[in-house]
Amino acid sequence: MNKSPAVSIVMAAKNYAKFLPAAVDSVFAQSFTDWELIIIDDGSTDATPAAVKPYLADARVRCLRSDKLGQSRAKNLGAAFARGDVIAYLDADDVWLPTKLEKQMHILRENPAVGVCFTLRTLIDEKGNTLPTSPVPTPPRGDVLEPIFLKNFVCFSSVMVRRQVFDHVGSFDPEWDLSIDYDLWLRVAAHYEFDYVNEPLVQYRTGHGNLSQKLSDRVATAISIMTRAVFRRGLVAKLDPATVAEGYASTCRTLGYVMRDSEPRTAAKWYLNALARPGKRMLALRGLVACALVAIRNKRTTGSAENASVNV
Repeated sequence: MNKSPAVSIVMAAKNYAKFLPAAVDSVFAQSFTDWELIIIDDGSTDATPAAVKPYLADARVRCLRSDKLGQSRAKNLGAAFARGDVIAYLDADDVWLPTKLEKQMHILRENPAVGVCFTLRTLIDEKGNTLPTSPVPTPPRGDVLEPIFLKNFVCFSSVMVRRQVFDHVGSFDPEWDLSIDYDLWLRVAAHYEFDYVNEPLVQYRTGHGNLSQKLSDRVATAISIMTRAVFRRGLVAKLDPATVAEGYASTCRTLGYVMRDSEPRTAAKWYLNALARPGKRMLALRGLVACALVAIRNKRTTGSAENASVNV
């Protein structure tokens, strides 16, 4: 353990005992072997300690127990104990493909201007089965400040970040417990280039937990992060006003989309908010129409149920 590894991998885990072995096994399967793995068990109440224990026989693996720090602080704790010049993040429910670290390290060694390197992803379900993935636009490279303001296109479990980036812009902000990576990327993109491996080298697990509510909360948090980045961190001078307006509008549309089936009236308010801003207003109008159709359908369903009750 005297020699510092090239890559420090930080894995924050909380009650993911059933997923963690697959995640850690994918680290051990890497073709690039000069790494250390730091697992932060953030107050798990399940069998996470037992799931971690077999891996501690390898000197490259360390586990630190914390007491419900939350996502930001847990990841910052892991980075504080990291010894590598590059820090990679892997959520305990996701999986890497074997050549991930090797291909990303090649990019980082070839281009010192790159501060963040990521990869594409595929989706898997709770049991690890591959899910259909809709085609996505090719991510941008280099100066990505404007496109990443509009949409966070970086899969968190795919990222590798140079340590000097954290020294420059700071780490994850403990003020946020959702969208913590979006806040960080906005700060990083103002100073460093982004690059990626054009292959899906991460399997991103979805379909477990209350994802719809988490997504709703995440989008609402993103609006606060955008506002602070623009007005308190100086991005207003670096971004085109049209980009700022569309960033807010697209975030409002996303929240409207998330809520329109369960709360069409609330969703309509978000679409109206988007409609009031310059940008792709037709998308907001379509969202309003969709909300109206959902409200009509719900009313008819409620009416039919009431009539059936009366008849009984």
